[in-house]
Amino acid sequence: MRAPISVVIPTLNAQSALETTLGPVYEGVQAGLLHELILSDGGSTDDTAKIADAAGAVWVTGSPSRGGQIARGIAAAQADWVLILHADTILPKGWAGMCHAHMTRGQAGYFDLRFDHRGVMARIVERWVWFRSRKMGLPYGDQALFVSREMLQDIGGYPDLPLMEDVTIAKRLAGKLVPLGGYVVTSAEKYRKRGWLTQGARNLRLLVKFLRGADPQQLYDDYYTPPKG
Repeated sequence: MRAPISVVIPTLNAQSALETTLGPVYEGVQAGLLHELILSDGGSTDDTAKIADAAGAVWVTGSPSRGGQIARGIAAAQADWVLILHADTILPKGWAGMCHAHMTRGQAGYFDLRFDHRGVMARIVERWVWFRSRKMGLPYGDQALFVSREMLQDIGGYPDLPLMEDVTIAKRLAGKLVPLGGYVVTSAEKYRKRGWLTQGARNLRLLVKFLRGADPQQLYDDYYTPPKG
C-alpha cells in the first residue's frame, strides 16, 4: 500500500535553512506515512538543488510564485494527502502521528506556531497567530497546512498567487481546518531585521488589504520592498 503523505516544500535560495527543516521530515518515513518529499523550486541559484538531491527529494522547477510553486508540487504528488511546509519551518516531534490521526478522520489541519527566538515580543506575536488561526480561521503557510488532494480539487486547487495564497486556501476551507496539535518552529529573521512591531504591523496591514480585495501581486511588491530608513 502506498504511504499516504507527500510533503511539499516551495523553495527559492533556501540552502541556509533547508537542511535543518528536512531532518524532522523523515520521521514520516519511520512511521510508514511519508510517500515522498517534493521540493518545488522557483529558480534557486544557491545549493538548494544539491541539498534536494542529497535528500532524495522529487525536484520540480518553474517560475517563482509561492502559490504556483506549491500548486506544481501538489500536481507532482502521488499520495492522497499533502503537508505543505515552508523551507524555514521545523516540524514538531510526533508530527506524523498527529497528521495520521486527523487524516483518518478526514480533517485538514495546521500546527500552532512558535518562533526560533525567545522574548516578550515573540510571545505576543505567537498569541496573535493563535487568535488569527483559532478565532478567525486564518492559519498561514508557515504553520504547515495539511490537506487532502481531494479537498483541494473540490475547492478549485491551490491558487497561483505570489502572496496570501495560504489565506485564500484557509478561506476556501472555512470550517474544515483544525489544529493538528503541537507547534512548528519558524524563523523570526524578518522580525529581527525589521523590528517586531514594524513587521507585525506590516503583516496585519497586508492582511486587511487582501481581505478588502487588494491585488496579491501589489501586496507582494509592497511586502518585499525594503523599508525606508
